[in-house]
Amino acid sequence: MTSNLEAQLLALRQQGEQAIAAANTLERLEELRVSYLGKKGELGALLRSMGQLSAEERPIIGAIANTVKESLQTSLDQQRATLEAAQIRSQLEAETLDVTMPGIYRPQGRIHPLNGIIDRALDIFVSMGYTVAQGPEMETDYYNFEALNTPPDHPARDMQDTFYLPDGNLLRTHTSSVQIRYMEREEPPIRVVAPGRVYRRDNVDATHSAVFHQIELLAIDEGLTFTDLKGTIKVFLQTIFGELPIRFRASYFPFTEPSAEVDLQWNGRWLEVMGCGMVDPNVLKAVRYDPEIYTGFAAGFGVERFAMVLHQMDDIRRLYASDLRFLQQF
Repeated sequence: MTSNLEAQLLALRQQGEQAIAAANTLERLEELRVSYLGKKGELGALLRSMGQLSAEERPIIGAIANTVKESLQTSLDQQRATLEAAQIRSQLEAETLDVTMPGIYRPQGRIHPLNGIIDRALDIFVSMGYTVAQGPEMETDYYNFEALNTPPDHPARDMQDTFYLPDGNLLRTHTSSVQIRYMEREEPPIRVVAPGRVYRRDNVDATHSAVFHQIELLAIDEGLTFTDLKGTIKVFLQTIFGELPIRFRASYFPFTEPSAEVDLQWNGRWLEVMGCGMVDPNVLKAVRYDPEIYTGFAAGFGVERFAMVLHQMDDIRRLYASDLRFLQQF
């Protein structure tokens, strides 16, 4: 019995060492460990038969079994070290960079002309103490017209041919709606600047687009006058365009009274660049501000117009064409 069990143990060691040496992955090596040395492995199965041995035979077979176990464990450790080293070498080779290869050229990005104008304008107004506000592009008739002193039968609605939606809402025609929403939430004094995309049913040509961008500002406080409005606009325009002559012409907007157009002398001629005015008392009443206590002024301009003037563009459609040859100039 002893010689038979000893032969089985020695055969198991030889078979195990050969299988371990042939293992080419760490996963396979783990399978062999479990198969030979695990609780239900082959070595354990042989050792369970030692119960049939005599008291004299058990120490002899036990010593041989320990030798076999140690030999198999040593083979496993050595092969694991070999496979882990090979895995590291393979990973290093796969991740090696050839520093002599030419790099991949990626053209440097540039700020779009429209974004550049918006960023410059907001920087100026924020430095004056204004807060940037945003609002939805899909609006209700109330916020886009009625709260801005433009009831349904008001002729000024014809000045802004509107995209109406099937549900009765509309695409905002100006960012003045943002001012109404802001005033509903906040108490005076307020100073807010509202940039954003607006929509009108214009025929697209060199100077018109159905989708464009506006920036509007609003200030409400006690004692604000038209002089404060003029001073604010003068600082803003001369920061953008330089020390150029500016004039104010009487105009009409339903939400301001008095109202004015702002012209800038550019290349020897007067160029209209902004609209402005003192906030109409009806607009203040719509947001529950007392017009006997508070006054305010508002102004707005088209971002595309500023971009076309500053960059001497001849066609507004160039701003939306995503032509890299055009955009790389800026």
